[in-house]
Amino acid sequence: MQSSKSRNKGKIEDKRWLFIVAVFKGISQVVLIENAITGLIILMAITIANYSLGIITLISALIGTWIGFVGAKDKTVVVQGIFGYNSVLTGLALSLYLEGSQKWAFAIIGAAVTALVTAAIMHILRNTGLPSLTLPYILHTWLWLLASFHLNFVKLSPALKPQDITSLNPNFEEGTIEWSDGLIDGIGQIYFVEYWASGILILIAICWASWRLGLCAIAGTAIGWLTAYGLGAEINMLNLGLYGFNAVLTILAVAVVFNTAKGMRIWMGIVAAMLTVPVAAGLGTWLNPYGLPALTMPFVLVTWIMIAARNVLPKY
Repeated sequence: MQSSKSRNKGKIEDKRWLFIVAVFKGISQVVLIENAITGLIILMAITIANYSLGIITLISALIGTWIGFVGAKDKTVVVQGIFGYNSVLTGLALSLYLEGSQKWAFAIIGAAVTALVTAAIMHILRNTGLPSLTLPYILHTWLWLLASFHLNFVKLSPALKPQDITSLNPNFEEGTIEWSDGLIDGIGQIYFVEYWASGILILIAICWASWRLGLCAIAGTAIGWLTAYGLGAEINMLNLGLYGFNAVLTILAVAVVFNTAKGMRIWMGIVAAMLTVPVAAGLGTWLNPYGLPALTMPFVLVTWIMIAARNVLPKY
């Protein structure tokens, strides 16, 4: 018979393996996928673009998942990576949008606190039928960035300089359209990546989990780019894929992950992806005076609208 000591050792090893799997699932859950291999490939994609971002991605996923493992009564949600992905995004955002050597400490602290914010928002939304999505990361990142105006030790990146709406003077004609860069970066920008090889590798990671999800991701970035182009967006923003990443996440959510109306799912996903473009532009204008980026708020708002609308119009 197996001794008590060897059984305990086996349980510890099982827990360690579950933890490692949950960490990589936390990275993949950013794109609404529960797959550790997908998470590992995405981590590689981020690292080849910027090794510092790769390190902060892994640390943030570890911290968020660890907080979930220690504090959660039901470990099922933790193993799915639910406590990792918002921490990953917060760590990435704060490491990019803050200045100074201390930004790395703030990114790690932010990733830890975001796990708690995730739990709180999941509890608040539990009876609404709405998923928390990336709302914990958005709210917590915004608060850190706004705190920089009153806390001297928190340095905001010059790229996020507040602008009065009346002083906005976008140049719609400047630059040459690079549609291939815009389409690929529309996927990479989900993880703040602007490197073509990383964008392709992230797409491969999505396809690893499901080729249908891969097709949706391609459709999402194309729909976002074409809608923004048709509405006359700035060429620079088109080339950087800044109108693509919310569209990718939204079509994945509406057409696949939170879909209930099988017959209409593709059409509603396309409509939802298109809606993220004016929502992103509007939020960008609204947040400019505060120097805040819209982040993935267009994805959250449009996805919530579609999910809530289905409660009244179930055929959609």
